[in-house]
Amino acid sequence: MAGFRNGWGLVRARPRAVAVALALALSPLLAGAQADPSSLYARIIEAREQSRFVPDQALTTLLKLQSEAAGAPPATQAELLNQLSVANMRAGKNDAAMAAADRLIAYGKSLHDDSIAAKGLMAKSYVLFDRADVDASHQMAFDAEKLAATSTNLALRSQIEVTVGQAYAEMGNFPAALVKLQNGVDTARQVTDDPVMLFGALNALVNLYTQLKEYDKASTALDELLAETEKLHSPGRMAIAKNTEYGLAIDSGQPKRALRALLQGLDLERKMGAERMIGMTLVNLSDSYLKEHDYPRAAQYANESLRSTQRTNDKSVEATARVNLGQAYLGMGRIAEGKKQYEAGMARYEQENNKPDLQAALREYGEALERVGDLAGAVSAYHRERAISNELFEKRRQQSVLELQEKYEAEKKQRQIQLLSRENQVKGTEIDNRRLQQRVWWLLALVFALASMVVGLLYRKVRHANAQLEVKNLELKAQSTLDPLTSLYNRRHFQDFMRGMTPPDPTQPEKRTAHGDDIVGALFLLDVDHFKHINDGYGHAAGDAVLKMIAENLRVALRETDMIVRWGGEEFLAFLPAIPRHGVDEIARRILVGISSQAIRYQEHEISVNVSVGFAPFPLVPADVPLPWERAVNLVDMALYLAKAHGRNRAYGVRGFENFEQTSMEAIEQDLESAWRAGYVDLSVVLGGDPETPPPSPSEHSNVVPLKHAAHKAGH
Repeated sequence: MAGFRNGWGLVRARPRAVAVALALALSPLLAGAQADPSSLYARIIEAREQSRFVPDQALTTLLKLQSEAAGAPPATQAELLNQLSVANMRAGKNDAAMAAADRLIAYGKSLHDDSIAAKGLMAKSYVLFDRADVDASHQMAFDAEKLAATSTNLALRSQIEVTVGQAYAEMGNFPAALVKLQNGVDTARQVTDDPVMLFGALNALVNLYTQLKEYDKASTALDELLAETEKLHSPGRMAIAKNTEYGLAIDSGQPKRALRALLQGLDLERKMGAERMIGMTLVNLSDSYLKEHDYPRAAQYANESLRSTQRTNDKSVEATARVNLGQAYLGMGRIAEGKKQYEAGMARYEQENNKPDLQAALREYGEALERVGDLAGAVSAYHRERAISNELFEKRRQQSVLELQEKYEAEKKQRQIQLLSRENQVKGTEIDNRRLQQRVWWLLALVFALASMVVGLLYRKVRHANAQLEVKNLELKAQSTLDPLTSLYNRRHFQDFMRGMTPPDPTQPEKRTAHGDDIVGALFLLDVDHFKHINDGYGHAAGDAVLKMIAENLRVALRETDMIVRWGGEEFLAFLPAIPRHGVDEIARRILVGISSQAIRYQEHEISVNVSVGFAPFPLVPADVPLPWERAVNLVDMALYLAKAHGRNRAYGVRGFENFEQTSMEAIEQDLESAWRAGYVDLSVVLGGDPETPPPSPSEHSNVVPLKHAAHKAGH
């Protein structure tokens, strides 16, 4: 689960953490504020604390202070504008919040004060995030970071580092997020005049460690957070810390501790009348009971949270409450109501464009629909989740290639600089030689000899440098075509290969074996069953070991001439250019059995793995017109999802098409299962299981394999 930017703590709502209220636990004093001789600044800071928990009351106080601020020092006026923006946003008045942020930016620019302007950019970033304009919010935070890079205001720099770190986490760039948050904590330790800074930075760091499943590190940071919270003597801060403790406890398998922390936090929040915090804690309570499969109580708390968030106009927490309510209704068998609530909640996630969290939501939605028997809905959810997974995987791969390319470009530039430096040395030597020639004629021959030696040495070094550059370019080319974890081809290489293939000519006679069977190509698409459970249960290193094992099994099961590709996060694709048509099903069976018969030994655990497979001969030729490879892969992907929806550890294969004049390719692609059952598509089903079990015989009378019968034989 992803962390999020807020002023209260981590909401562990399913299927994702709420990402709405921002890093407003960090509200630093601007440089020079300590010099304000009046009590105005102290009252603003008091309202700042009140704003986190009862923003409406804080807003009333701040508006009354405006008349006193006209002659105040710049730092005091700036902090008042900042807190007006924050309080308006927390009270659900985003237009007023945006206006105050714009005034703060303009005020900083008029004073040529980068710290004040950066503070205004941060305030605007928070309002944009609350409006679900996530990309613009992230960019505003990055701009603030650049503006405050040289600022001596440590509190402001810590706030920005933490917010930028959380932005990176929302983008799925966790290494960069961790660096920023650790820097934010280090900077906050140097702040002596506002202890809230260290509290906020530690709170964000615990959330990120929890999200990365680094539970030992999260626990150490939480201990420090709780110790700092005790020093503050603030019920609101303690409620935030208790929410964060809940997030760590529920993720690390401590449900009793998690529930205790939630109830302690809720008691503190109700005593303060902190309605927005209450709404989030109620969401977490519903999530806690969802994990215990106590669906009625989960629905009760989700409904209470909905009523609370609608009073505070907290859209993101409302969305998560709807997702939890949807999951509770599905668990209670109220399928139509559950789907309605789930879709309404995910609409907000899509609006926020937070891809990692939306992916987790869709995966859990698919699993919930599968459990209640809505297989068509489950397949649709899996398709949406897979599209996001592939997009995130491709972004990470492109980022790795770009980083490698930048490294080589930097090395190349360094070599060019060295060569230019040497060339300049040679030119200087030639000038000296001409002067010596004029003065000492009898040294002319010696000077030319020395110059020739220098040029010769330089020439050899240039040749050596060019040879090294060629080697590096070859390495870069290999890196751009191979997946670094499995050493299989990557998706881009396969796409380039298929684009370069000559399209099949349907007028040419088919190639046949000596027994008369025609020779075809074939596409196989594999997806690891319950891979998320492996990562969650044993860690990402175990998941990597599973992916390597599958890659090795595919190398053994297939030929050297076959192209094996890591297609996505836990997806593999194999393209076999020439096999007998009757052998396609047997290859699918060989893949299923080969992988399920292996077990990974990881630390003290033995991990068994199954895969689901979609496959088809290639090319597929409906109505004598070969399908482009992209559409063929899409059909294979749909067959894979049928395998997942009907029990997993099996393969569904598209053999061909029947009665094609009565349908269209678009209709088949819209719903492969319906087309199969209507007799337009000929499918085969290959069940996984014991290696000694013979493959099932195809039906002699119908291309429709009874799904319930097939699932029963597979043991599901």
